[in-house]
Amino acid sequence: MAAAAAWAVLLAGLTWWSVRHDPPTVKEQRSLGQAIPVVDGAVGRLVAAVDGEAWELTPAQLRRGCRVTPLADGATLTRGLDVLVAVGSERALLERVAQRLPADWWAGVGAASGGPRLRADAGEFVAVDGRVVADGRVRLSAATGCRPVDPAYAEPRPAPAVAPELGAALRALGRSGPPPAEVVVAPCPAGGTARTVSAAAGGKPVSLAPLRPLGVAVVDRPETYAYRAGPVAVLADATGDQLRLAASTGCAG
Repeated sequence: MAAAAAWAVLLAGLTWWSVRHDPPTVKEQRSLGQAIPVVDGAVGRLVAAVDGEAWELTPAQLRRGCRVTPLADGATLTRGLDVLVAVGSERALLERVAQRLPADWWAGVGAASGGPRLRADAGEFVAVDGRVVADGRVRLSAATGCRPVDPAYAEPRPAPAVAPELGAALRALGRSGPPPAEVVVAPCPAGGTARTVSAAAGGKPVSLAPLRPLGVAVVDRPETYAYRAGPVAVLADATGDQLRLAASTGCAG
């Protein structure tokens, strides 16, 4: 019994030392910072795959507290975009996206408990997912899974920017502006950068109809309206307590 106890203590000590001092030996141990370029590239591929739709990049979500090993905490990074489509065409969008992704991602759409689900493998253990989150709204994402966090890792914060299309939408709705904006970017597969500039624009308006003359309508619902003004997709979302406006320029723009 004494020998077994000593052996257990020795193994625990060696495990503790290895977790904190040994370099990674398998891909699953690659750090969050090492996985970020793969995630960013996957999001750029998703943006290119939804060209022509009404979409917006969403802020990255960093969740800490997962367990890489019994003795080491980690974090998961998820990035993605939301796409607005006509109600009933959500599966068709997921299938179009799956067809446009690289062949070696093995993308496919199947049935799940919550509706149609896209799954793909972007490589380096980065998973790509697509699902319906509300009628007419599809969420596409890429996630790292639980990874060790680099000591110097810091969440990227793009510089604030003003999109002229947001200003035009604000004026059409009779809102003063421009409000503080948030910027999310992703690299395009062939070079360049996809970008979403979004902002909260105060309490909900009575109607989004004043936006109709500003571009070609893509989605027209009482509380959600999206249109394209040249290469820019503009979304107005009044489903929450605040009106949200977003202007997105994709990889073809």
